[in-house]
Amino acid sequence: MAKAPVLTPRADDFPRWYQDLVGKAELADNGPVRGTMVVRPYGYGLWERMQQEMDARIKEAGAANAYFPLFIPQSYLTKEAEHVEGFAPELAVVTHAGGKELEEPVVVRPTSETIVNDYFSKWVQSYRDLPLLINQWANVVRWELRPRVFLRTTEFLWQEGHTAHATYEDARAYAARIHREVYADFMENVLAMDTVPGRKTARERFAGAVNTLTLEGMMGDGKALQLATSHELGQNFAKAFHTRYLSKDGTQEYVWQTSWGSTTRMIGALVMTHGDDDGLRVPPRLAPVQAVVLAVKDDEAVLAEVRAIGERLRAAGVRVHVDDRVDTPFGRRAVDWELKGVPVRIEVGPRDLAQGSAVLVRRIAGGKEPVAIGALTELVPRALTEDQALLLAESRERRARRTAEVTTVAEAVEAAATGWARIPWDVLGPEGEARLAEQGVTVRCLVGADGSVPERDDQPGNVAVVARAY
Repeated sequence: MAKAPVLTPRADDFPRWYQDLVGKAELADNGPVRGTMVVRPYGYGLWERMQQEMDARIKEAGAANAYFPLFIPQSYLTKEAEHVEGFAPELAVVTHAGGKELEEPVVVRPTSETIVNDYFSKWVQSYRDLPLLINQWANVVRWELRPRVFLRTTEFLWQEGHTAHATYEDARAYAARIHREVYADFMENVLAMDTVPGRKTARERFAGAVNTLTLEGMMGDGKALQLATSHELGQNFAKAFHTRYLSKDGTQEYVWQTSWGSTTRMIGALVMTHGDDDGLRVPPRLAPVQAVVLAVKDDEAVLAEVRAIGERLRAAGVRVHVDDRVDTPFGRRAVDWELKGVPVRIEVGPRDLAQGSAVLVRRIAGGKEPVAIGALTELVPRALTEDQALLLAESRERRARRTAEVTTVAEAVEAAATGWARIPWDVLGPEGEARLAEQGVTVRCLVGADGSVPERDDQPGNVAVVARAY
């Protein structure tokens, strides 16, 4: 009788495969309240690496980290009509605390535009105070009706940036900079994830924004996932909260603003983009553990060499973990690391040691081979570089292969059954977009004919990228 697979095969049931992998790779568990999640240490290690990489890029773009309260007076959200309307179905509202009814209900933070603006209006007095560039790492709550771990949860972790500028042009340029230099760069060069940068349609843009820039990724099943967004808020929130500054000319002017964010949804994207039937495959530049060195048997000489290899790799700049848990069967440990997607595995047993070799196993490229122990500090970094590039190439090839050029709504719906479609926006338009939505297909973004991000919705040559989405 054939041995049952560790994970449900992706081709049989992609959603079940995803849930299997998240659990068996020890990324997360469902929380006790519907829609919440417990992020386990290995999953949180991935999030910490994401934080580190993005935080460095955010600071390079000039923003500084701050923190704002979790609880927001309900009246704040009513000041910007479109914003409150967009978030109303997702709000968690506290009406009682300290054993009594509150005089004013408070909302558990769904996003922070309103409370940030309350303080921006105090902090910004003059043109000398601008631009004001703030980022926050926090949690938010949006009551989710159809939860799925990492992808859609009632509470999730994220970063949210908020900025105030003296001019429309400055705000617009900064939103584009974050979109390009923080998010797009991180997705491509760290997550090894191909994305389509584009502009959201009016139907899909963030509530209260005048423009939303997005990065859309194709998952392993051909569906789309929104990975990060950067919004031009215009002066909508500034006028609602009276966020003004004294210009060089001595006149009172409203600021122009942006907001932008990315979430733990990226962990789900990582699973669905790079995972296979054997588990997760973590891009080397992201991986908390880039190489694991395993002792095959309980042998003093083997254990000593495994630890020595770990030290040499660490000195060579590799993030390494030494697995010397010889009281746990080797096969079980190997499968566990395979599931977790650690890029490189180095296995050392008594026979290997006698020959001065180790077995080098590559999770991403596949295959295993005996190599000289002395060559590991050269071979492992090279393998990590090659496998980072391989994952990105695979992601790009998948999108190219599963994206169809179409000219009708019917063709777009058909293509979205297995992948994405591209259709001229002047052919589709808002009416066609509404017809797509009736069939569960959405316009993920608008792109220029040359792949650039359009400056406006009706720019000649715009192409709509449409897909079924998570």
